[in-house]
Amino acid sequence: MAERKPRKDAVRNRAALLAAADDLFARSAHPEDVTMADVAAAAGVGKASLFRAFGDRTGLIRALYAARLEPIERAVAEGPAPLGPAAPPLERVPALLDALLTFKFDNRHLALALESAAGASPYRMDHYDRWHDLLRAVLARVPGLGDGDFAAHALLVAVRADLVEHLAGDRGVDRERMRAGLAAFTARVLGV
Repeated sequence: MAERKPRKDAVRNRAALLAAADDLFARSAHPEDVTMADVAAAAGVGKASLFRAFGDRTGLIRALYAARLEPIERAVAEGPAPLGPAAPPLERVPALLDALLTFKFDNRHLALALESAAGASPYRMDHYDRWHDLLRAVLARVPGLGDGDFAAHALLVAVRADLVEHLAGDRGVDRERMRAGLAAFTARVLGV
């Protein structure tokens, strides 16, 4: 059976909702202050359309985050070195962390909203598990790090959205200084 194509108005509403949510999260000092009603009103659609498209607030945030992160995930899955699967571990680990840090810095509002969605621990989110599993597998190939499990967790803490926001928003640390600090920290962990 052929898969039904979404109606044109549903596609248009989805795009409007994603754009409105992105704008509202970017302008909000606290991601939890953005409500579904705010998003629907800003997009000019009813709340029912919003719930049909995304299920709930967390579903909306996940969809927006996934759309933004998709180019990086594609590069990680099938791209060339340093992000792609053929890269040596000592080259790939810093590149993966740098890509995540840069993404979270550039999308702080969205990353914060996702990591604080529905009061869930950021460590229980699907995206965290995917990145942890990837890093653990790559780190397992680095001599002296064992299975890489703890090192993957420790390195991912350095790119948490709340830390990135604290450094950028509260401390005024710019993106390049953050990237340099992460690179130095990662090199120490990897013993290079």
